[in-house]
Amino acid sequence: MTIEAIQEELIDEFSMFDDWMQKYEYMIDLGKSLPLIDESLKTGDKLIKGCQSKVWLHSEIKDGKVVFTADSDAIITKGIVAILIRVFSNHSPEEIAKANTDFIDTIGLKEHLSPTRANGLVSMVKQMKLYAIAYSAQQKQ
Repeated sequence: MTIEAIQEELIDEFSMFDDWMQKYEYMIDLGKSLPLIDESLKTGDKLIKGCQSKVWLHSEIKDGKVVFTADSDAIITKGIVAILIRVFSNHSPEEIAKANTDFIDTIGLKEHLSPTRANGLVSMVKQMKLYAIAYSAQQKQ
C-alpha cells in the first residue's frame, strides 16, 4: 500500500467521527495498538526534540524499507506517533523523504492540538524524514 493510500485510509477513518473527542479517543486507541518499543531503545539520542512529552523514535532499514518503532509517555502523543508510523513505516527512504503530509491538515489534526503538541507533531514528521534522507544517502554510497 502506498503512503498516499494509507493517508487516504486515515482521512476516511477520521471522517467517520462527528466530534474531536471521538477522534482523540480513536488516536488513543491507535497509540495503545502500537507495539511496545524495547526499553533499551529509550535513550536520549532517540528522543524527539521539540516535543512537550517524551517521544522515543527508533528506525532501522529492513529489506530496503525504513521500519519505525516508537513510544511516548503521553497517550495522545503516542496516538500521534502511531499515525505517523502507520503512514511512513515499511516504505523506502525515498518515498518517505518526498511524501506529502497534507493529510495531517485534512483530518484537522494540527488545528485541534495544543500549540506545543502541534510543534511536537511537526518535529516527529521532520525526524522521520531526516532518518529517511540519511538512509537514502547511505544506500547511494
